[in-house]
Amino acid sequence: MAIKSTIFKANLAIADIDHGYYADHALTLARHPSETDERMMVRLAALAIQAHQLNDLCNGDATLAFGAGLSDPDDPDASLTDFTGRKRVWIEVGQPEDKPLTKACSKADSVIVYCFNHAAEIWWKGIESKLSRLEKLQVWRIPTEASQALAQLAERSMQLQATVQEGAITLSSTQGSVHVEPVRWK
Repeated sequence: MAIKSTIFKANLAIADIDHGYYADHALTLARHPSETDERMMVRLAALAIQAHQLNDLCNGDATLAFGAGLSDPDDPDASLTDFTGRKRVWIEVGQPEDKPLTKACSKADSVIVYCFNHAAEIWWKGIESKLSRLEKLQVWRIPTEASQALAQLAERSMQLQATVQEGAITLSSTQGSVHVEPVRWK
């Protein structure tokens, strides 16, 4: 019998000062049994960083949501889908292979990868040349210390505040506060 995903609920208040986006989001995250709290929280931070696209690209007429994650490799970790069904932003977390990213670039207007953990540099050195031709792709590095600290904020029911300013995000809850400065690799 397969182990079921663990459900996490997050009430996320986003104040994106860089883009003038201020909104509350009630989110449900299904954490696959093989997914860590660190990866799940990086997914949540990535969604918060890109949430402004809801207004910037779609004037609020779209759905910002988490995908099936690890249980469906053809589904993004998070995405922004307009009401015509068109994927405007496709977000992946971790160190995906080049073929799924190429496929994602053919399905979405923009593909953004947020890589993290100690193996990210090794992954990037091995895949950078394969990804260089993908014009729709952005690759961001979340520092390992920050991604590990994000894991400490994980709770089954979370009240989070996300402040995006000067390209960085600060996620806060009753568990503490974590400042993340993503570094753009591509």
